[in-house]
Parts: sequence; C-alpha cells; structure tokens
Amino acid sequence: MAEAVQGAHQGAAKLSLTDLIERSAELKGELVTFAQSARFDRWLTPLLLEAAGPARQLDEGTAIRITDHFILRYRLPDGSKVVDRFVAGRKGLTAADREILLGWRDPVEGVFEIQRKDGDAVVLLNLVDDLEYRTYSNVGRSAFRGVFTGGFLHASLVPLRPADGAWLVSGAMSYYPRSSATDIAQAALELATSQPELVFRNPQKVEQGWQRMREDRAAFVEFCGGDELVLPPAEAEDLLNAYYRHRQKVLVAAQPGRTRHGRLPGLDMPFFELPRELAEADTIGVIYDQVDGLNFYADYGMLRDLFADPTRAGRGQHQDLLCTYLREESIAPLPISRLAAAHPETADAVFRKLLREPEFAWSEHGEALLRRRKPWYFANEPRPGVSVIGDRLNALVAGRR
Repeated sequence: MAEAVQGAHQGAAKLSLTDLIERSAELKGELVTFAQSARFDRWLTPLLLEAAGPARQLDEGTAIRITDHFILRYRLPDGSKVVDRFVAGRKGLTAADREILLGWRDPVEGVFEIQRKDGDAVVLLNLVDDLEYRTYSNVGRSAFRGVFTGGFLHASLVPLRPADGAWLVSGAMSYYPRSSATDIAQAALELATSQPELVFRNPQKVEQGWQRMREDRAAFVEFCGGDELVLPPAEAEDLLNAYYRHRQKVLVAAQPGRTRHGRLPGLDMPFFELPRELAEADTIGVIYDQVDGLNFYADYGMLRDLFADPTRAGRGQHQDLLCTYLREESIAPLPISRLAAAHPETADAVFRKLLREPEFAWSEHGEALLRRRKPWYFANEPRPGVSVIGDRLNALVAGRR
C-alpha cells in the first residue's frame, strides 16, 4: 500500500506503511530466533513441555502462541522481557526499529469479530474491550484469505508504531465462523471477567466500571449491613450467594427485555464458592472497599482480635498472621490499613512489637511501611473491580445477531 505514515521518532527517515510491515516481519523473525536460543531455554522449554502434557504432543499453533507470549509478556527473573533484552543487546537497530519493537511490549489479547476487510487490512471489533482495531499481518493479505466478515478471530495484536491506529497480528490466530457465535461469546465473556485489565484498555469502560462498582457496593452495604464483615467461611458463602441472587432479581426486573427464563445472559447458579485456602480458615474477612472492591481475607477475625487487644497473652500466632499479611504479595494493604484506622489507640503497640521499633507511630510511619512492603500495589493505577461488558458482546451472549 502507498499509505503514508509519520516518520519514526528521533529524526528517523519516513517509512510507508508497507515498509513498516515488511521491517516488522524481519524484526519478528530475528526476535523469535533470539528467544529460541540456548540463553532462554531454561524458561521457554518448561512452558512448552507443560502445554504438551504427558503425551508430549503440541500442535504448531499452540507452540507459536506460547512462544509469542514468552517473547512479549513473560517476566524474566530481573523483571525484563525477552523483547527488552533483544533491544538492549542488538547492535545496529535504528531508532525506527527500536520504536517498532518496544511497541510490542503492550500486546492486546482478545476475541475479535471481523467487521470488514479493507485492502490489506481487516477491521476487528474486540469483544473484550469493545474497541476497533485496523489490523495487518506481516505476511500480507494472504493471512486473511480464509476469514470472512461476521466471523471471529482469537488473536494477539501489537501496535505498528509509529503508524497511527495500525495493528499487527502477533503469533498464531484462530478463526471461527459466525455459526460459532454462542461459544465465542462465552469465551470472550470468561476472558473479560477473569482478566478485567483487558476490558480496561478502553477508558470508557474504566469510568463505567467505577460507576457499576459504586452501585454494587451500595447494594452490598444495604443488603449485608456494612462494607466489612467477619464470618465463618460457610456463613460467608451463604451470605454472598443470597446477595447475588438478590442482585440478579433486581437486574432482571430492571431489564426484562434482555433476559431469558428470568435470568441475565452469562449468569449461572451457583454464583459463589470460596477457594480451599479460604474455606479452611476459621474466619473470613469480607471487605467491599470503595477503591479495592470486594475482597476476602483468611483468618481476618484473628487479626482483628490482635488490634483490639495487643497486650493479651499468647499473641504469637496473631503476630505471625500479621507478618504474613505484610509479606504476601497477594494481599493488598487494605486489611492492614482498615484495622489500623479502626484501632488508632492500639495500632502503634501492635507494630512496635512486630517490628521491634519502639518509636514506630502508625500515623507517621504506616504509609511508608506499606509502600516498602507492597510496592507493586502503589506502582499500579487503581482499576475498578467490576468488568463492564460491551453492547455487542451482550447481544452475542443473549443470542441476538
């Protein structure tokens, strides 16, 4: 194609879209060879063997998908990605080459509906984030010869920088005809709910997500009597299931035209079951926070008892639990902040004993402690805990073309 794009940054020569695609193909080939070299064998080979299973059988498409994921997403022990190491160690890369390669660090995974073909490109609607992507292949239009408007692609896309609004298929893609709409919609729905960060690539979905979460939290507080509960696991499950049944009835009543048999598409009973590590705890803390959303914490009752009376004898087990809450990356600062705020008269004593710092004051040192122990939490922008599904995906889930 003769379509022109802006020149690469840092004064690099202007490249046409065709030139960018061709150069991307060359760079991707070199990058794959680099990733499959012996230096990365200790990380890539186990991923491939795990996918192959006991039979040690792995189809080409799956192998390509795993390798592509390893190159662009996998975090090596030092926190870098394979593509980062390629750019850092490869001599002779131009500014335009580096811009292309570094753009690939932000791939888009999704389930896409094919809107139309347009020259060498296909225009795809991502059912997960509800955004359109004008997409090319580095092998040319022949890659799309067997796909048709109205069908679906499961693929990963990378931006084609510096071309504005152009994307490339990265790795293997799978095509499904329009007759597969029901199964495809369910797969997209599961992806959106299990990985809400994929939905929130769309800024509109972020704001909609916050609004939905505020509404859901208000309903939770009204139904459960507060935003923080401490219950035995079985009671927590029963309460949450009762709440979700209540919410479904409210939503069904509000949207009768979008339901079938008194149920919203994509919602099936039973709604909620605690994972084993929570189900085996003595108590469960259920906290629906304005920012962190709905979360569950094992043995939260024991931790609450520690803050309520840190001077009572036999508190070693309680202190060990607080250590776990501080150490584990899977636990956000929320429960500790909540308890410290609820017990300002005892928080200092709790942490002075735990940290062996007689001058520790939560009001002065608490935030710094959490930032030091939970840097990952403060490094990320908050996101709503509720995924917002687009109209097109809703329609497909409901069986409406």
